[in-house]
Amino acid sequence: MKLAQRLLLGALLIVGVFLIVAVALSGQRLRTQLVQLTTTQLAREARIVAFQWQAATNADALANAAGASLGHRVTLIDSAGTVLGDSEFDGPALTALQNHATRPEVIAAFRDGEGSAQRISPSEGDEELYVALRTGNRIARVSIGTAELDEIVARARRDVLLSGLIALLIALALAAVFSRQVTAPIVELRDVAGAIAAGDLTKRPALSAPGEVGELASAVRRMAEQLDGRLAALQTEDSLLSAIIESLNEGVVAVDAQRRVVRINSTGREWLDLKGEVPFSADLLPRDRELLDALQAALGGEAVERVEVQVGNRILAVTAMPLAVGGAALAFYDLTGIRRLETVRRDFVANVSHELKTPLTAIRGFAETLVSELSERAQHSQFADTIRANAERMHRLVDDLLDLSKIESGGWTPTPGRVDVANAANEAMNAYRSAAQKRGVTLKVDATAATVTADPVGLRQALTNLVENAVRYTSSGGEVVVFSRPDAGGTGVWVGVRDTGAGIAAEHVPRIFERFYRVDPARSRAEGGTGLGLAIVRHLVEAHGGRAIAESEVGKGTTISLLFPTRVS
Repeated sequence: MKLAQRLLLGALLIVGVFLIVAVALSGQRLRTQLVQLTTTQLAREARIVAFQWQAATNADALANAAGASLGHRVTLIDSAGTVLGDSEFDGPALTALQNHATRPEVIAAFRDGEGSAQRISPSEGDEELYVALRTGNRIARVSIGTAELDEIVARARRDVLLSGLIALLIALALAAVFSRQVTAPIVELRDVAGAIAAGDLTKRPALSAPGEVGELASAVRRMAEQLDGRLAALQTEDSLLSAIIESLNEGVVAVDAQRRVVRINSTGREWLDLKGEVPFSADLLPRDRELLDALQAALGGEAVERVEVQVGNRILAVTAMPLAVGGAALAFYDLTGIRRLETVRRDFVANVSHELKTPLTAIRGFAETLVSELSERAQHSQFADTIRANAERMHRLVDDLLDLSKIESGGWTPTPGRVDVANAANEAMNAYRSAAQKRGVTLKVDATAATVTADPVGLRQALTNLVENAVRYTSSGGEVVVFSRPDAGGTGVWVGVRDTGAGIAAEHVPRIFERFYRVDPARSRAEGGTGLGLAIVRHLVEAHGGRAIAESEVGKGTTISLLFPTRVS
């Protein structure tokens, strides 16, 4: 039902209900007032009749005369309730009237001097209004039929009803005009709002209506203009974003909360071998376990920093981030070339190290022979000893390069077991006890955790490298402590070495686990270090699924801690 029809029906209902209520209330109140006025009038007439009713007067003749004059029924009653005269009855009919002593108005008149009642008359057979007045010990009563009153009320109701119908027609005409004035701008606003909802933002309400409708039209106009501006801005931003995403050398994939791929750039399509038009199901992504786990974690609200996946012949690094509106964004970076270069580098290091090891062994052997043979010739012996020392240093460097290459290439994998930390610490320190004594450095073991889950050989090698570094850079009077303690999170055991040496400046700490990185190159070479010890330590602990951290303060010492997880991945 349209608004105009609803307005017309509403007006009809309101006026109709008002008319019904007005007719009903006016008729009822009019009748009540008529009864009151008639009662007062009849009481005055009864007083006139009572005044004329003297002791010697013929009651029936008086009643007839008074009734003819007043136009109402007049009844004269004695103290016993006997009707002495009645304007409506004469002769035998008068004597046949019932005793009126029990009539309500007669009883009230004897008691109070005046009484009234409204009831069906036994003698007349219709409803009568009676008013009785006591005069001495007699009653003068005047009555009128209520049919006259009802006729007056009926005429009044007809008049009110006629007036109401005329008012109803006028109200309907006015409501029709008003509804057209109200609905015309609303219909236009409806059409404009429908067009805007359908995407046509060029529509504007042209009608200028007064009051709230005009304000609504103005608000719709402003809303359309703002939507048009914002949509244009969004389209521009979307075009810019699409251009940026397409220009990236990385693959970008956006997945919504319903696991549908809603955006993917050309690089992502090429690397993941996806041809379908968006949106399409995320189930079409490569069925790599690491990739699917990263996507599921991001859809669950957890960010995944970086995992490597194999897709065809490519090695891709994947970063997954949850979106605030639900869904996830995946970024892919091609590591294939980097991994190929790393393989070439490892192979080169391993091959070169193997090739260098044999001549270095020969040089070191001949240098040791020359040192012993030329012991009487000091200068020649010093030259030979320098050759031997540098050959040994190069030999250690080659050994470290071979160890590092083996670990990085996956040629060595840990065989974890329960290892006694104190025994492993003592074995690592035994090789450097004499050097520590010469430097005045104390070696200690502080094993809060008695055992650790680790490869025995890998753990001893890591501790050996750490103890060697600590002894090398700790001055006389200092101490080197091999420690172990349970992880606060219950994930494993921390094993490490702390010293009271020179310490490392804060800007160098993040890089000390890089291969060949030296805080003080001149001092490191003088102390005989290869620059690979900490890199080997980091790779050893990461092969167990753990991590290495360094803490240091200049002048107070350094602490290297290795976390060996309880369960090795």
